[in-house]
Amino acid sequence: MNNTEVKPEFLRPGKDDFFRKLNKEVQEKVLKDKKPKYRNRLKALLLLLIFIASYSSILLFGNSTPLLFLSYLFMGFSMILLFVNSFHDASHGALFFTKKQNRTFCYIVDLFGSNSEIWIQRHLILHHPYPNIQHWDCDIKQSDVVRIFPNSPRYSFHQYQHIYMWLLYPFYTLIWLFIRDFKDFFGTKDNYLKRVYTIPRMEYLKLFVSKIFNLCYMLLIPFWMLDQKFTTILLAWLVMHLCSSLFGVVALISTHVDEDSIFPEVPKDGKMNLTWAEHQMRVTRDFNAGHPLFDFLYGGFTHHVAHHLFPTVGHTYYPKITPIIQKYAEENQLPYQSRHALNAIHSHFKLLKNSGQKDTLLFSSEL
Repeated sequence: MNNTEVKPEFLRPGKDDFFRKLNKEVQEKVLKDKKPKYRNRLKALLLLLIFIASYSSILLFGNSTPLLFLSYLFMGFSMILLFVNSFHDASHGALFFTKKQNRTFCYIVDLFGSNSEIWIQRHLILHHPYPNIQHWDCDIKQSDVVRIFPNSPRYSFHQYQHIYMWLLYPFYTLIWLFIRDFKDFFGTKDNYLKRVYTIPRMEYLKLFVSKIFNLCYMLLIPFWMLDQKFTTILLAWLVMHLCSSLFGVVALISTHVDEDSIFPEVPKDGKMNLTWAEHQMRVTRDFNAGHPLFDFLYGGFTHHVAHHLFPTVGHTYYPKITPIIQKYAEENQLPYQSRHALNAIHSHFKLLKNSGQKDTLLFSSEL
């Protein structure tokens, strides 16, 4: 078996493991309160209503070009807010009471033009169990265009990635919808998901149906109903994707990939020398944790350490969980870091620059 296919196996936690104590305290002091769960559902409903209202305003007021662009922008932001807040929680079964209710809500991503099933599987099967581990965490390794892992092949163009990636990040949602989705379904190179998951045939049909439906209601219906040129509507749609991508990318680059990030190597036998919880603490970051506006906008990403330790708990609980995590991190000499979003973005820039150079220092470790 190729070493890249050896599944990482973490140490079993001992009786005095910090996470056993941490989990017990969280259960007793935080999770007995049901109010945050209800607030989470109300927030999901509010964000969904904003998305519907934004689309409705396109059809109602879109004959005014400024209002057309403004409505598309609001719809784009509400789309990202729904994704990083409500959909993200629902994909972990943390929004509603039952698995069926959560899974039904997740179809909102199909409404956005992607495939909810494939995203959920890659996120739950690969990213959460093995964050920052090369050949397993496919949320980080998505394309050879960018070099993140220190043991990835280095191409000559990577020396400029700290420049050109900022030109590509505004196209993130478009790349996701029209490139990454198809790579997940049909790609053969570095397709980590297919190594551990067989995609149901129905999902192939849903992949194309969701994209056709998305383009129809996003572009064709406004064109048929409004007195606007198609090029104007297309431009508004593109601006929506560019702006919403920039907004969403902040969460994606601030939690796992900065200049101090570590990318553990898997030993030949797959046996890691630390527990799963210790691994999550070492490879995950928070940003603007505790800031009311950022917590509302970015959900489980500002308190991302709490999310990785308690993925089946809704993000509205995390502001009360994070201080407990900080306490146990200090007591057990474990890293915990929360930085301002601007500092996190700058640190990601440094990672891109460092990992693109010829004399890159390896940030990997067997931990």
